[in-house]
Amino acid sequence: MEEYLEAPPLVIASGRGGWLTDTQGRTYLDGNASIWTNVHGHNDADLNAALLRQLDRVAHSTMLGLTHPVGAELAAELAGLTGPTGLDRVFFSDNGSGAVEVALKLSFQYWQLVGRPEKRGVIGMAGGYHGDTFGAMAAGDSGFFHERFRPWCFPTAHFPAPRCGEWGGRVFSGEAAESLAGLRALLEAQAGRTACLILEPSVQGAAGMRLQPPGFVREVAALCRAHEVHLILDEVFVAFGRLGSMLVGAEEGVTPDFLCLAKGLTGGYLPLAATLARGEIFEAFLGSYASRRAFFHGHTFNGNPLAAAVALENIRKLRPLIAAGVLGRRIECFGRLLDEAFSRHPGVGEIRQRGMAAAIDLKPDAASSRRVGVEACLRAREHGLILRPLGDSLLLVPPLCLDEGELGLLVQRTLASLSG
Repeated sequence: MEEYLEAPPLVIASGRGGWLTDTQGRTYLDGNASIWTNVHGHNDADLNAALLRQLDRVAHSTMLGLTHPVGAELAAELAGLTGPTGLDRVFFSDNGSGAVEVALKLSFQYWQLVGRPEKRGVIGMAGGYHGDTFGAMAAGDSGFFHERFRPWCFPTAHFPAPRCGEWGGRVFSGEAAESLAGLRALLEAQAGRTACLILEPSVQGAAGMRLQPPGFVREVAALCRAHEVHLILDEVFVAFGRLGSMLVGAEEGVTPDFLCLAKGLTGGYLPLAATLARGEIFEAFLGSYASRRAFFHGHTFNGNPLAAAVALENIRKLRPLIAAGVLGRRIECFGRLLDEAFSRHPGVGEIRQRGMAAAIDLKPDAASSRRVGVEACLRAREHGLILRPLGDSLLLVPPLCLDEGELGLLVQRTLASLSG
């Protein structure tokens, strides 16, 4: 915190498209998508209009014993994204951690309700990050980021992550055999005591954009089904166009038992999250008040109407960008520009890119204690660019609205931040 307080403050006053302006009138390209949430850009006219239309109706009405039209419409829209045999029950919350907590609790309670209370364990993947609340921290494996709180977390098991290298749409290396063998061994030993497995599909964002080979998620899903363990897909980061498709699981033909959504759900405008579940799981919770089968969980602003209205408009705008190939072309351009700028750069160790998400691993001086990632991000501000580091890596996660020229600026300014 001393470093944070010593750094010059950057106070954002306004934004438009992929750009932010501070209180001093300086403009910056948003290479962080406002912590990986922004889809159509800042101050988008269509999202603004959707918000104002709903504001003329009602800003908030609880979903505790009530509902509202825009919430019901969004629930139906989200269920539809998972396909005709997908997930048809939706529980709203207000952030990604909350969506994960809901999925974990639903899984735990489900097994109790069907007479298998011994199934209470959780399996995660090495390097997993699912949020900062206690259940999400317990399910994750974020090293020093959460290790201080480990004594207060319930125990979990973790299997190795696969290895994969990719940028520009080309997979350079991919190895999942060791990872799947580790998972298979865990399930064979512990499935009878395990409630669920949680996975960030395709890309582990907070682990440094660690990639999974094509087909890996399907293999994990098949193992979970074979061993009667719920599969939770945490798509908080990867959904809503971030990797090029609306939903990663649906794109890969995988229907999990629970799906967690947040971040890009409202296009970066408002806090909203959702946990989707299979209908047969929902049915286990049905019963009289005296049966105590109900799921007791809820936050004050769950399913907020303003956020739901913006989310619906966000999805409406995103569909044609994906269907017409516009987003795909931007992703291809992003990968090509990264390759040209960094693949042979002497200060770069590795690049990983999938969709509109990339990590550039910098080579620190082994004899120095310099934090090269932080230094590069501070220099990036001098070049009119906002980035966020992860250790010695730079994470590039731009809004999906950036055109090819703006993507070129993003890469050029990132390159300039490495040179001073």
